Amino acid sequence: MLTTLLFGLMAAGAEVLGGILVVLRKDWPRKVQEYLIALSAGFLLALVFFELIPESLHLLGSTASLYIVIGFGLLHFFEHTIVGHLHFGEETHADVMVSPAASISAFTGLFIHAFFDGISISAGMQYDFLIGLLVFFAILLHKLPEGLTIASIMIAANQPRRTALIASLLIGVATMLGIVSVFLIAHVDARAVGIAFAFSAGAATYVGASDLIPEINRSGNRITPLIVFGGMLLFYVSQVLLRTYFR
Repeated sequence: MLTTLLFGLMAAGAEVLGGILVVLRKDWPRKVQEYLIALSAGFLLALVFFELIPESLHLLGSTASLYIVIGFGLLHFFEHTIVGHLHFGEETHADVMVSPAASISAFTGLFIHAFFDGISISAGMQYDFLIGLLVFFAILLHKLPEGLTIASIMIAANQPRRTALIASLLIGVATMLGIVSVFLIAHVDARAVGIAFAFSAGAATYVGASDLIPEINRSGNRITPLIVFGGMLLFYVSQVLLRTYFR
């Protein structure tokens, strides 16, 4: 439990770090965000198809498919129906301004997104520590861009820099809430860990395919799509190294 909480704090810390960087330097280079998002997308999608989905099916059988679809659908529902779609880093340029209402909507969307990130980390580590580490790495890669994004949106909405920093801090807290929620559910029903794991597989599929890849496709930088393959390669190398040294 303590190990999982520690990794959760590291992920949340990356979120807050992104907010701090924006507060200290408003005009953060967009390329940095694009490259991190591309690396995260490749790593996350490889993780989903090579580890999360197969392990979910192994753990729960055909029932896992239902929870995978629910995880995918719930995140889609919250991001597109409740608060609307958010583009990572969209509001980082000084000439782009957004309304206070839009900034609240963006904060809500990222808060929910971060909560599911926490569920993914916690469920993964409780089921298999090595898979949990891979999930953590995948999420960590896009935590910094998330922190950069929400702080940038707040500043673009003419919110005080203090508010921008608090927003990134609260999204980090959402990650920890997701982690703790899995412990509470698991205490009631051990099988719930398996369900949370399958659920996180669906949520991770949504994040990689619907949140991250479209941002890469919107970029005019031809290097960015190539970094997606670098993320997939990074997953493979990480998987081999972890299995070599921990098993």
